[in-house]
Amino acid sequence: MDTTHATDPADSTDPTDTTDPTVRRFDTINLIFNPHSTGNAPDLAAKLRDQLAQDLPYTPDIRMLPTEHAGHAVDLARQAAGTPNALVVSVSGDGGYNEVVNGVMAAGTTDTVCAVLAAGNANDHQRTTARQPLAAAIAEGQMRDMDLLHLTTGDGPDAEAVYAHSYIGFGLTPVVAIDMEKGNKGALKEMISVVRTFAKFRPHRIQHTDGTRAKIDSLLFANIPQMAKYATLSEAEDQPADGKFEVILFPHTAKWKVLLKALRATTTGLGDQPSVARYEFTTLKPLPYQLDGEVRSAPANTRVRVESAPSALTVIG
Repeated sequence: MDTTHATDPADSTDPTDTTDPTVRRFDTINLIFNPHSTGNAPDLAAKLRDQLAQDLPYTPDIRMLPTEHAGHAVDLARQAAGTPNALVVSVSGDGGYNEVVNGVMAAGTTDTVCAVLAAGNANDHQRTTARQPLAAAIAEGQMRDMDLLHLTTGDGPDAEAVYAHSYIGFGLTPVVAIDMEKGNKGALKEMISVVRTFAKFRPHRIQHTDGTRAKIDSLLFANIPQMAKYATLSEAEDQPADGKFEVILFPHTAKWKVLLKALRATTTGLGDQPSVARYEFTTLKPLPYQLDGEVRSAPANTRVRVESAPSALTVIG
């Protein structure tokens, strides 16, 4: 839903008016960041804290919450969501925000609002969904709902479930990411790594629910229209709040054709893609996947289910 603050002079809504139910004033604002971030997260968090202390027309408890290890943001966000009327801000890239989102969702039914302040290398979500500078958005207090992707791997008591705010990719995307993580960062080295990985990449086989098997190069589920700064995945305009997600499937083909598709994604875009609320398949061999930038793997012979979680998260920014 679009709750963008009206700027028409005839609009009498005052963003500081506590009688307006669409305006949110928070009791606590939690800034979660990695103190060792390569994206200057500590300084960005401190700058936001100081700006909010100066600009907000009220005085919330602003908490600086540095993470101590991988996955710690999940715990910090879950604890913060246990406090009524809280805002949880992830000062991070897509991976850090993924942890915060999962922490808030793990807290169960709350009135917690989430936000992301871009820091780090991958900021696809903030880049494609932000409507205004975060400090100004918090001051106005205008919220909106956002869909999430809900991924379940396995069945029964051994099933694992996790949320993604932007995308889940199987096949070539996580394989490239794994290889890049092995080396040092840097544009030239990353490009060399991508070329090397692509040259030796082999397709993956999956089985659809109707029993048919398919050989794929890439299978991507997207809640946002763009990723990796330049790639336009679809032309959908209602993302990420339409109760569906886009499915971008690259069946196995010659490598030069895959390169042409990649080039098209970075220039004219891939065009309209199928939009669904649920997609299911079974892995036939271990299958790596990338979830908001974080690389994981699904075991062989595992049922994989991706579902839209409509309006699962309330956000600001």
